[in-house]
Amino acid sequence: MPDPRESESGLPVEPVYGPEALAGWDPVEKLGAPGAYPFTRGVYPTMYTGRPWTIRQYAGFGTAAESNARYRRLIADGTTGLSVAFDLPTQMGYDSDAPLAHGEVGRVGVAVDSLDDMRELFAGIALDQVSTSMTINAPAAPLLLLLQLVAAERGVPADRLNGTIQNDVLKEYIARGTYIFPPGPSLRLVADTFRYCRAELPRWNPISVSGYHMAEAGASPAQEVAFTLANAVAYVRTALAAGLTADELGPRLSFFFVARTTLLEEVAKFRAARRIWARVMRDGFGARDPKAQTLRFHTQTAGVQLTAQQPEVNLVRVALQALGAVLGGTQSLHTNAFDEAIALPTERSARLALRTQQVIAYETDVTATVDPFAGSYAVESLTDALEAEAVRLMDRIEELGGAVEAVELGFQKGEIERNAYRIARETEDGERVVVGVNRFRTDPADEAEQPYEPLRVDPSIETRQKARLAALRADRDGAAVTSALTALRTAAGSSAGSSAGSAAGSAAGENVLYPMKEALRARATVGEVCDVLREIWGTHRPPAGF
Repeated sequence: MPDPRESESGLPVEPVYGPEALAGWDPVEKLGAPGAYPFTRGVYPTMYTGRPWTIRQYAGFGTAAESNARYRRLIADGTTGLSVAFDLPTQMGYDSDAPLAHGEVGRVGVAVDSLDDMRELFAGIALDQVSTSMTINAPAAPLLLLLQLVAAERGVPADRLNGTIQNDVLKEYIARGTYIFPPGPSLRLVADTFRYCRAELPRWNPISVSGYHMAEAGASPAQEVAFTLANAVAYVRTALAAGLTADELGPRLSFFFVARTTLLEEVAKFRAARRIWARVMRDGFGARDPKAQTLRFHTQTAGVQLTAQQPEVNLVRVALQALGAVLGGTQSLHTNAFDEAIALPTERSARLALRTQQVIAYETDVTATVDPFAGSYAVESLTDALEAEAVRLMDRIEELGGAVEAVELGFQKGEIERNAYRIARETEDGERVVVGVNRFRTDPADEAEQPYEPLRVDPSIETRQKARLAALRADRDGAAVTSALTALRTAAGSSAGSSAGSAAGSAAGENVLYPMKEALRARATVGEVCDVLREIWGTHRPPAGF
């Protein structure tokens, strides 16, 4: 197995730590108080002693009606925040009847094509009482606007809507691939969304800068922190060019990280990330509001570490990962279901995942005190080492011109792929132990005898979604849709160009979200809106590599 004295980030781990590990170490500079700069000990003074983190469950499959039923059951079971999973066509800005959507409708998330679908998705759910997170990136703006339109129809004021859109397109170029437009126009759309939320949705987080998907692609903890925060730097620069200030944007920025089974390093990772970001915002961007210096983040347990072999063992993995996220000070948490390496979670497995969080929150003592690991020789040393490695990688990205330029060169993607290859090689060689996969295996015949029925998505969903779209197009005012899409086309063409130019240009020009909202109100589809932007902005072609 890998050297037990080496962390997932390749950093040395000593067998024993003592006072000498923190010789010359200034606890005021490194730690501060909980809720105070540099926020190493947490972003709030009381953390979970007042109330636990937001308990979310990431869910969505099939039709809007099916996902709505799952959401309502999760809320009844004690979920305090919803997290919407969209199907692949929706993530790519295609309607369910597009040729490229064939075979993928409703498969890995819910299909949302129009205002009609969004109404159905949140039927019977109090949008002013439940925090809603939407994992959507390239088409984040139209999905957010659809939610706002549904809330307005129900009389919910925009300033009562509380939630987050992921809207992090840079990591899509690096690790995930659900991008549409080139980086320049994509950042212009991000900037317009920042400005729109500042004016119209003051409680909404307009972006969740994500390291999770980079980690799932193979990034080490240090790479996850470095590349996430480097992307965040690019977004702040984009916002400043669009006329916002660091103190305006900072409190509305959120982040999204993974929690692996390597509990100590994960706790150190979260602490290091908060400390780095506080310094970046205060010293790099001049943020004076403490809320603008804080790194608030959502965590999801590591799907990439789940196994199809002996899937019940995943219950143990998820519990350990969730505990690491809580000890690291997360603001909200999603726990994966034990069967997600096989299929979408069943209702029963999703409930078990939820209960895992509830046991940690209400049956353990980890919420009784703020930052239980503060002062640990091992954790503080790991935090310092991980911080230094993350800063080294961030400095390298700055040498390349910044996150956007590094993306265009393929730097982050190449670094992650090399680390992923190392992990795969160590697992295949048996150096890295994966219980049930390369050690402690059971007879396949014994596993086959254990009854398990995975969730199966009805293949007729695609046919039904196509029928819904046909009915929508027949029922709506076609002239109004055409006029609204023309207005969107004009706005989108006003400032397309380089990333910095696009952001700065949109500050002086028209914000595309306003004509976009009118098009969606007229019942234009998500695909039609994205097709207009494709026509004006083009699509991204990835580089060959770094």
